[in-house]
Amino acid sequence: MTTEHPEGLTPRNTVRGRPRTTGTVQCARCGRNAGRTRATWPEGKICGPCFTVATRTHGTCPGCGQHRLLPGPPAQDGGPRCAPCAGILHDFHCARCNQEGEFYRRGICARCALRDDLTALLLTNPADPTTANRLIDVLCQADRPESIITWKRSAKVQTLLTSISSGKTPLTHDGLDSHRETAGRAADHLRARLVHHGLLPHQDPYLNRFEAWIDDKLRPLPAEVAKPVEHFAKWHHLRRIRAMATPDKTVQSPVHAAKQEITETIKFLDWLWKTHHRTAATCTQQDVDTWLTTGPTTRKAIRTFFIFAKKTGTNMRVEIGHYSAKGRPAIPQEQHLAWLKELLTGTSESLPYRVAGTLLLLYAQPLVRVAALRTDAVIIDAGAITIALGTHPVAVPQPFAELLRQHLRNRPNLRTASGTESHWLFPGTRAGQHLHPNTIMLRLRGLGIELLGARNTALDEHLAVTPAPLVADALGYSYQVAFLHADAAGDAWSRYVDQRTEPRMNRATRFSTEAEIGREEPVNELCPHEYAHCTENASIWKPRWFTSPARLQLRREEPIARPRENGPAPLPAQL
Repeated sequence: MTTEHPEGLTPRNTVRGRPRTTGTVQCARCGRNAGRTRATWPEGKICGPCFTVATRTHGTCPGCGQHRLLPGPPAQDGGPRCAPCAGILHDFHCARCNQEGEFYRRGICARCALRDDLTALLLTNPADPTTANRLIDVLCQADRPESIITWKRSAKVQTLLTSISSGKTPLTHDGLDSHRETAGRAADHLRARLVHHGLLPHQDPYLNRFEAWIDDKLRPLPAEVAKPVEHFAKWHHLRRIRAMATPDKTVQSPVHAAKQEITETIKFLDWLWKTHHRTAATCTQQDVDTWLTTGPTTRKAIRTFFIFAKKTGTNMRVEIGHYSAKGRPAIPQEQHLAWLKELLTGTSESLPYRVAGTLLLLYAQPLVRVAALRTDAVIIDAGAITIALGTHPVAVPQPFAELLRQHLRNRPNLRTASGTESHWLFPGTRAGQHLHPNTIMLRLRGLGIELLGARNTALDEHLAVTPAPLVADALGYSYQVAFLHADAAGDAWSRYVDQRTEPRMNRATRFSTEAEIGREEPVNELCPHEYAHCTENASIWKPRWFTSPARLQLRREEPIARPRENGPAPLPAQL
């Protein structure tokens, strides 16, 4: 029995834009009272919001068949019409580019006004007119030029653009990095646009900021602490992360983990120096044990530093074992289903975050992976929708399929940065980048969802009815992680057989490589390893959605072969 609303729900106001002003003028289209009239057309007085919507609606006019601006009444048969067909006498053509739309300044559109402003700013005394013109063209390509006009009003932005135009700041990554202290956000926004349009080579934004973060962290530290930390940060983490960075995959997750390990190492070495006047080389096992047992569990992150110190010969005496969490958070099944119902049918959050939350609750996807999903991961074939999260696509049940369709038609942040060609399922505010995982995390956490517990519960639901290897393949988990969660959730598959013909081995070891699984062979992946009694001609098992959208069930294409004589009973047809 599910509750009406999830426990801890904190609804968010999803109405976009500023609150409407009230007055005595009634709009002929929306019927609301406005403070003043923006235009008077044949149907009557039009308020500001309705005028803005009308002057940004383009399409094929049902009256004359021409593709142009459609400011006519939307309630007419066939939809809105162009200005002449709707009897609107105003000429919406820009005096400069002849495009139809809302005038921004003295008879010209916002794009032409933006070009005028940038020309006056960048082409007054340019050191390289070609570079300045290319920069102007990139900024004017925004689908919504009004946002660039607002962005460039900042004094910091104008200083940055003027410095680039005059030649003081070269149009390179190093040149933009020189403005990090004075205009860091403006420089990063401009960098993203230049990379997206090919004016600068690709550079991972997380890697770039991580390098600067290391220098900022080391600057105030004493030499006895800074030297080993710098060695650890740059020769272990930075070198490894640089090798991982590619244009198709960001290093946000490795950078986040590296920052935590470096921060905890700094805390420990700083305490060690101030309290005992010892360094990383003279640290003892007792010092480490005292530090770990007198503080939070985040202190366990210093283990990587001492592994590195042992490899480099800095300290060979300290040993730190693996940390095992004492608890495994989870949410009750009633809350899990209540949150699914709220995100699928409720209005407590905007559409993109409802989709992201459903991917967490339905498919047990980490938010780092959710944020980095591409639009080509969603496959629409003959009306059916599948989504590729692992080695093969899995079905998307209703009503989530319709929610996903709506999101694909109305993805946010397409008019200010990347444009409609963005390949990210969740586009970010900066060109060419997806939404930051922390942004999704804060929104869902603010809504009231316990993220880790919800993901564990979703994964447990799949593992309760489907073998761990199939869940791992379908949802993009490794076999080792899937088996660890299956053990923690009380996996019934590992205890189905009463007797085995061979000694039981550690499953994480058995499934450690793809070669042991036999993923390329068309046989039951489970029989040769997990169930010793199954014969070679056992049927192939494939994942399929339960009627409950939170579960997977198994489907047999052929009957299971009979068990060996005097062996255990065969697998049940359905759990």
